[in-house]
Amino acid sequence: MNSHLRNEYLAAMGIRQWVLRESAAPAEVSPEVDTTQPVTDAPVGSPDWPALQAQVAGCTRCALHATRTQTVFGTGNRSADWLVIGEAPGADEDRQGEPFVGRAGQLLTEMLRAAGPGREAVYITNILKCHPPNNRDPQSDEVASCHSYLERQIELVKPRLILAVGRIAAHNLLQTDTPVGRLRGRVHHYGPAGIPLVVTYHPAYLLRSPLEKRKSWDDLQLALQISNGQ
Repeated sequence: MNSHLRNEYLAAMGIRQWVLRESAAPAEVSPEVDTTQPVTDAPVGSPDWPALQAQVAGCTRCALHATRTQTVFGTGNRSADWLVIGEAPGADEDRQGEPFVGRAGQLLTEMLRAAGPGREAVYITNILKCHPPNNRDPQSDEVASCHSYLERQIELVKPRLILAVGRIAAHNLLQTDTPVGRLRGRVHHYGPAGIPLVVTYHPAYLLRSPLEKRKSWDDLQLALQISNGQ
C-alpha cells in the first residue's frame, strides 16, 4: 500500500503521524424451542465449508433461530493467516448476513487496511452466528450451541493468529473474566494447537471512546509481528 493511501486509512481511524512496521502480504482470497431440555454442544462431524455453512444456516439449537432474519456465518479468505473473531451479529449483520458491516464494521475495515493485511486477506466470524435481540450479550447456552461451529471454522482456516475483538470474544475464547484492558498488549494462546491470540477493543467501543484507538493500533502491530514470525 502506498503511503498516501495508508495515511488516509490512519486518518479515518483518528490516528496520525504513525510509522507503520512492515506489513504482511495478503494471502490468496479465496419455531419454538423446548427450553426444558439441556443445551448441548452436539458435534457437527468434520464438514467442509459448504456443509458447515449449510448446518449453520439450518441450525435450531437455541432460541435465537426463532428471531433471526438469517444466520451470519463468516466472510473472507478461508486460508487466511488472521482469523478475526467478534462477539455476535448486530442488526445490520442480521439483515445482510455478513459480520461487521455497520459503523463498527466500517471502522474495523479501516483498521485492518491501515495495519496492512486488509479485510480481504483475513477471515472474519463471530462467537455467535445469530443476532441476539436488542443487541444484548450472548447467553451461555447460545455460546455453547455455536461453539462447535466456531471450532470447525478454526480447524478449516488454520490461522497463524487469532484476533479476539471485544470483551465477549476474549472472555469466551480464553475462558476468563479478566477485563479487556488487562488482556490486551500481550500474546495468549488458544486451543491444543496453541494458536497465538491477541485481544483488542471492539470497534463499537472505539467509536464511543476514540482515545483508545491508539491502543488498538498497538494491538494490530503486535498481531503483525506475530503473524510475520517476529
